[in-house]
Amino acid sequence: MTELRRTALITGSGRNIGRATALALAAKGHNVVVNGSRNKDACDAVAAEAAKLGVKTLVAMGDVGDARTCGDIAGAALDEFGTVDILVNNAAIRPESPFLDMSEEEWNRVLAVDMSAAFWLSRACLPGMIDKGWGRIVNVAGMNAIHGYKGRAHVSVAKHAAWGLTKALAKEFGARGISTNIVSPGPIAGDHPDDPDMAAHIAAQESKIPLGRLGLPEEVAATISLLTSDDGAFINGQLIQVNGGTQT
Repeated sequence: MTELRRTALITGSGRNIGRATALALAAKGHNVVVNGSRNKDACDAVAAEAAKLGVKTLVAMGDVGDARTCGDIAGAALDEFGTVDILVNNAAIRPESPFLDMSEEEWNRVLAVDMSAAFWLSRACLPGMIDKGWGRIVNVAGMNAIHGYKGRAHVSVAKHAAWGLTKALAKEFGARGISTNIVSPGPIAGDHPDDPDMAAHIAAQESKIPLGRLGLPEEVAATISLLTSDDGAFINGQLIQVNGGTQT
């Protein structure tokens, strides 16, 4: 099935799952808006790679943990393309702190990036989707949406909340031709190459994966690509686990 060219905004798309998703959607002929908070060179590189696939691109830098900045990011996309048809809320932070040592500032920061950003950006993009009678929202959760993890109470709460938001939007806007789903990746290769704590965590998880290996960003992107396609139109309000069978 040949799909119409649409515009996709993918947060945190300078590397890993976000990068793979931007390129997967570009390969299907969609224009892509690449977002990152710090590394503009990486975002520019993703946009350049996507442009080679014959689509239009835009780099919209900004910290999605701030409501006004989310408005600016969505505004830049809307100014450039007129609409955002596909929104992938991928950007996230995953700090680790014992619960009793966790500062209120850290708590609020994690909830802003990992949960509220999806609220702010969905609010900005939904009116255009409603006008067109077509839209796709995909939130990216990780296993924190299913399992609670010690030292990451804030992340677990934020990702559980993103799952709740997903179900609510799916029911409220499904009749408008807009689907909302959430993807929960398991341990993914190369996700945090410069973070020794995360690397140790991933190594510990690898032995629990029935497939016996880490996932690839492209495998998560393939699921997101399906959910944002015409072929995935009847998938709505679902949490899709892409984790090789990992249970804990």
